[in-house]
Amino acid sequence: MESPRSEFTDSASNGEELELAADSIMEQVRSDDGESRIKAAKEIRRLAKTSSVNRRLLSNAIEPLVEMVRSGRDECAEAAILALLNLGVKDERNKINIVKAGALDPIINLLQSQNQNLQENATAAILTLTACSANKPAICSSGTIPLLVSILSQATNPQTKIDSLMALYNLSTLPDSLPSIVSSNPIPSLVTLLKTVRKSSKTAEKCMALLEPLLGFESGRAALTTEPGGVLSVVELLEEGSPAVKEFAVCALLTMCESDRERYREVILKEGVIPGLLELSVKGTTHKSRSKARALLQLLRDSPRPRPELEPAALENIVSDIVLRVDGGDRAGKAKKMLAEMVQVSMEQSLRHMQQRALICTPNPSK
Repeated sequence: MESPRSEFTDSASNGEELELAADSIMEQVRSDDGESRIKAAKEIRRLAKTSSVNRRLLSNAIEPLVEMVRSGRDECAEAAILALLNLGVKDERNKINIVKAGALDPIINLLQSQNQNLQENATAAILTLTACSANKPAICSSGTIPLLVSILSQATNPQTKIDSLMALYNLSTLPDSLPSIVSSNPIPSLVTLLKTVRKSSKTAEKCMALLEPLLGFESGRAALTTEPGGVLSVVELLEEGSPAVKEFAVCALLTMCESDRERYREVILKEGVIPGLLELSVKGTTHKSRSKARALLQLLRDSPRPRPELEPAALENIVSDIVLRVDGGDRAGKAKKMLAEMVQVSMEQSLRHMQQRALICTPNPSK
């Protein structure tokens, strides 16, 4: 049977003809002939890609397409899942109906497929479905989260990694999902992404948007601090990230310090957080980012334990000044001067720290 493509695109000039063409496609996608069904699914994918009208006209294809995904044939499943993907784009009703039609189970099976194309397409489909709030509880309870975390860690296709990240972020906006996400240990993979992507990118922003609430859990904080370069990857965002990334980063560090100041204060300080934090407290683009930066500076300012010998007193004095005086007159001038002083103090502190380490590591020739 011939594909209905020309009939739909060339002859369908009014609503009645569009419906007739859609009926023809529906007949094929429900047929017993496997090749006809695949052709119809490919046509649905093409027609639904850019047209909201076509998505609505072809919405009745959802159930037979779900049956195709269940079929067990790779070619059949791939054509169907791509059609479902395009039917769900920018159409909340279709997203909901795809889940109601029982698509989650077969799509989850494809997330575990050894066929890379099927796994990648299934990840993209899950991403689309998680964009609908009504679908999130069902997806969270379906066992999807550990699979998405595994894909985030192991996928070789960068886009598939980003799709899994975005899907996890979408699910993380449902508070009940957070224990499942953190227990699946996505933080090492998030740190790896933060190390490799541009610090001001949307990917970095979504990484931090996902990471921040996970640090509300002790296991999340432990995972970040034990991951090599974990805390540093967040600290670097304070200087190099976009305004949104910086805000997520400072909130994440503040969450850590508020949870256990004695445990995390030194961990955060040793990564050189002060210059970026000080700058954010003055130049942050939102009140939230500035206030969170100042709150963190206050927590980092003093310690009930004796200060290390190499920590200069000027460090705390300048931090104290920025917290106490930043809202006073001539804020910009004061901030600029204090920031320059802060950077200088930080550089001097780092130099002394390196010199001390060099002395410790240098063998004594007299022994």
